[in-house]
Amino acid sequence: MKVTEEHNERIAKMKFSSVYPHYVTKVEKKGRTKAELHQVIEWLTGFDESKLQKLIEDQVTFEEFFKQANLNPNASLITGMICGYRIEEIDYPLTRQTRYLDKLVDELAKGRKMEKILR
Repeated sequence: MKVTEEHNERIAKMKFSSVYPHYVTKVEKKGRTKAELHQVIEWLTGFDESKLQKLIEDQVTFEEFFKQANLNPNASLITGMICGYRIEEIDYPLTRQTRYLDKLVDELAKGRKMEKILR
């Protein structure tokens, strides 16, 4: 599946604060904690608890969220399929970064060990 410019634009304009509650629900429903979710987000982006909360309150878009992020150098080790796309084949950096986050949340919800998730 190929990511289109329109798909990339839609992700760029999406508010992180609108997706975040779904991440929390997904991991908590599977027995993981919000603290573990925050640990995963911090590993990927460098955002601590207070910075993450500020971004949510400010209702930043995914574009702004990842502009402010200090992406983990090991993020490129996140591979596989998510939402029908092979992560390593996504050409648009913002869409790839968003799918990195989606993949980490999925791995957390599926019960994968934190040491494996945080590569």
